[in-house]
Amino acid sequence: MSDERKPLVITGRDELMEYVGKDLGTSDWVTVNQEDINTFADLTGDDQWIHVDQERAKAGPYGTTIQYGFLTLSKSTGLLWEVCVVEGFEVILNYGLNKVRFPSPLKTGQRYRMHTNLAEVNDIKGNGVETIYKLTYEVEGEDKPCCVADLVFRYYN
Repeated sequence: MSDERKPLVITGRDELMEYVGKDLGTSDWVTVNQEDINTFADLTGDDQWIHVDQERAKAGPYGTTIQYGFLTLSKSTGLLWEVCVVEGFEVILNYGLNKVRFPSPLKTGQRYRMHTNLAEVNDIKGNGVETIYKLTYEVEGEDKPCCVADLVFRYYN
């Protein structure tokens, strides 16, 4: 995150409720690089050529390698911390994802950032709340996002 920008700090259930339906902000730009793609391939065992074979990808449909959709998605929690931080709870759990889609490719060298909207806050048993963040990953200079997803978090006292 840039030194000048600080994340929005939201404290407790009542303040979370004030942000339902509102945009929380946007992360800094992230540049897609081949080293991250190759590391992801090594970690997951998925070495499909469209991601890792730069020479073959030049003649492929995108003219270059593309980032894995799941690599983009795996950045969601870190990018969320750039946008907002929720305080006032003892335990914070990444509970999962809903409705994940990858509408367009993310090419090596492109830049993307994550827009965050707090869609829902629901009380749960056990003295906590469940939130659903709507994430949209904008690609610089492109009309379509490379990823859209609902990120579900649970916060417990």
